[in-house]
Amino acid sequence: MSMKILLLGRGGQVGWELQRSLAVLGELVALDFDPAGNPDGLSGDFSDLTGLADTVRKVKPDVIVNAAAHTAVDKAESEPDLARTLNALAPGVLATEANRIGAWLVHYSTDYVFDGSGSKPWSEDDAKAPLSVYGQTKLEGELAVASCPRHLTLRTSWVYAARGGNFAKTMLRLAAERDALTVINDQFGAPTSAELLADVTAHALRAAMAQPALAGTYHCVAAGETNWHAYACFVLAQAHSLGWSLKAGPEQVAPIATASYPTPARRPLNSRLSTAKLQTAFDLRLPHWQVHAARMLQEITPPKTP
Repeated sequence: MSMKILLLGRGGQVGWELQRSLAVLGELVALDFDPAGNPDGLSGDFSDLTGLADTVRKVKPDVIVNAAAHTAVDKAESEPDLARTLNALAPGVLATEANRIGAWLVHYSTDYVFDGSGSKPWSEDDAKAPLSVYGQTKLEGELAVASCPRHLTLRTSWVYAARGGNFAKTMLRLAAERDALTVINDQFGAPTSAELLADVTAHALRAAMAQPALAGTYHCVAAGETNWHAYACFVLAQAHSLGWSLKAGPEQVAPIATASYPTPARRPLNSRLSTAKLQTAFDLRLPHWQVHAARMLQEITPPKTP
């Protein structure tokens, strides 16, 4: 069966990997916020809700995959209206248009819909209590997407990729410049690669289209858990073994508490997500977070100097 897939947010970390993983499923129309690289007359700009609806009507996709969002967590606190437009109103438009044409809608959300209390991994139906504008608008987006019966929402956390900026790259840059670093050690989660998210998306989408009862919300993160301090130490140890020249190694990374590093948006301390539902429904096994993190470091590491 040939199908047409409309991918939004092509230029982001997850969107970039989705271009690869979705290409085997059918014809892919991939759009970005910036109209320069888009086919004539098609809009991927989530601040233009009318243009977005018109684009879905022109493309007439069988599947809409939304990898676009306002993800600047601290900035969202000072621009709540824009965050709400991108994270809630635009997905609502996609849900309305998907319903109109009977399309599937794939969407990504975040552990920030929870309040981050306790230490138990969150399950899909646990009570939502976002701490930030970002978390609140992402929750509103989830609810809008759920109005489309044929939807898959994947909640994830701590996403990174070899392409673009990420925590690991920031640590490597700082460790090359400084003799010592301080990193938060009381926020827990699982670093999850955009590559893994994209591969799970393609697998889950194909299964759900064959079995529509699989529609719904699932948690998708790598296995295992860590905190930012331990993650930083892992990154620097791996980089050292790969021949990076760094001033600061794992021993020079001091742990600090979240309370010592105030930010405009409150971060959840517990970002652990239970993936039991996803693994059972789609017969998947999610690899340990260190697997893809080590792979990403090999991709961005320059060759060793002789």
